[in-house]
Amino acid sequence: MNCAILSVGTELLFGNTLNTNENYLSQQLNMLGFNVLYHHTVGDNPLRLRESLEYLREKTDLIITTGGLGPTEDDLTKEVICDVYHNKLMLSNEILGSIKAHFENMPENNVKQAYVPEKGHILYNNQGTAPGFVIEDEGKIIISMPGPPREMKAMFNQSVIPYLKGLTDEQFYTKTLRFFGIGESKLEQELMPLIHGQKDPTLATYAQEGQCKLRITSKTNMDVVLDTVNKVKDLVGEFLYSEDDEELVDVVGRKLIEKGLTISSAESITCGMFVSTLGTVPGISKCLKESYVTYSNEAKMKLLGVKEDTLDKFTEVSHETALEMALGLYTATGSDICISVTGYAGPTGDVGKVFIGIKYLDYVDVKELHLPDRGRAWIRNKTVLTMLQMINKVI
Repeated sequence: MNCAILSVGTELLFGNTLNTNENYLSQQLNMLGFNVLYHHTVGDNPLRLRESLEYLREKTDLIITTGGLGPTEDDLTKEVICDVYHNKLMLSNEILGSIKAHFENMPENNVKQAYVPEKGHILYNNQGTAPGFVIEDEGKIIISMPGPPREMKAMFNQSVIPYLKGLTDEQFYTKTLRFFGIGESKLEQELMPLIHGQKDPTLATYAQEGQCKLRITSKTNMDVVLDTVNKVKDLVGEFLYSEDDEELVDVVGRKLIEKGLTISSAESITCGMFVSTLGTVPGISKCLKESYVTYSNEAKMKLLGVKEDTLDKFTEVSHETALEMALGLYTATGSDICISVTGYAGPTGDVGKVFIGIKYLDYVDVKELHLPDRGRAWIRNKTVLTMLQMINKVI
């Protein structure tokens, strides 16, 4: 079944709000076996909204809209949809009651959200006040959901997915693999024996900030997908860190928790960014022992015992300094894993030159990076990812 995603909201066109709904829905619809042919974004303008709806209705079997279901005067999505899909709005006392339950004193304009399509199937909103709905009209289907991602995702998972599964017998089996240390073009090149002439399963690579993904999809069964995963491992397994579309920090955090390992960090160039990233993992408090931000040479000497002679002879950005930082961190904390980092993020110095020191039990190493100058944020982010991958490798 061919479908389109129509996002409604002037704030999307202005760039004030990032349209994450579009990305999420495309992924979900493709996995359910629907062909997403169009992404359209339109402002809160009834004329242009109608034009988009009429165009997409003609070109596809299913339209999914997000946004424009709020209580304000410019929220006109359902009014225009009802006009295009030959429906009328009626007041639902049940919906009105559920909206009132969200407020101590409900603003009068929220009554608008209780008007729903007369012939539509209502999608209840457990996360907000705006209900969604489904309308089937002359062989065409439209599903309308609220714009806030938290509300949209909950409604989609609870109500829309069961509805969509009833529309098609086709099923896709898929896995998304994540890689670090190899670019998208190089990944595709290495996997060309599998990609060339592919029919089922299909392989598609995607670039991410500092890493890349590979999606393997089959219409046959999951065994075909898993067999291809093993073939991918044979070709580029050294760069693979997740077979389940996980973030690198989540993979590392889970391993630390499962193995009961303690970890401490000493950061210069990243200035606490590493430990802040690791701190997003639920339950990491069992492992995260201490962290030091040693941006200045004085801090490196005072907190980590880096020798003044080392700093004078080799500078603060050197193999020797990173090593002494990691060893000094172990002396200070006794953690199972001690990781240090120092480098230049710019605009001065040898921009992109970074040293990462690590001590894990009896294993000690220093990794030297020469990153391209793509700005301070990019260099620091890539450095943190490299630190995580070094930990992932050693444990």
